[in-house]
Amino acid sequence: MKLPTPTLLVPLVPDAALEESLSQVEQELASLGLALHARDALAIDTHATGLHRALAQAIDHFAKAAQAGPLSPALRARLMRASGQVAAQRESLARATAALDRAIEVLIPSEPPAVYSPYGSGQRGLRSAAVQV
Repeated sequence: MKLPTPTLLVPLVPDAALEESLSQVEQELASLGLALHARDALAIDTHATGLHRALAQAIDHFAKAAQAGPLSPALRARLMRASGQVAAQRESLARATAALDRAIEVLIPSEPPAVYSPYGSGQRGLRSAAVQV
């Protein structure tokens, strides 16, 4: 009878801080999504700041955990899902900003470019002190 060859099992990192920080990121993502949908500027600002803080804390925890060993597949999947949500919200916000910029450009066109006259720039020609006969 052939015995199975032993495989090296690397213990997964069980860390409550990872779970808590990822939960905080997920909560802030959900709150930011609702605020974006409601177009509530104050809530967007508040939750964007909270998300930034939660992401910084999560990155710190995950960087430390990476040195200790691999993450559980479930935690890794949640992290990837949160990363995808951040990217989707960033893309959505970029599209909304571009649309707003286009609308503002239509409503408030930029200054027409200065045109040169025989006296120099168009602005200077109008204010010229030259006497015409």
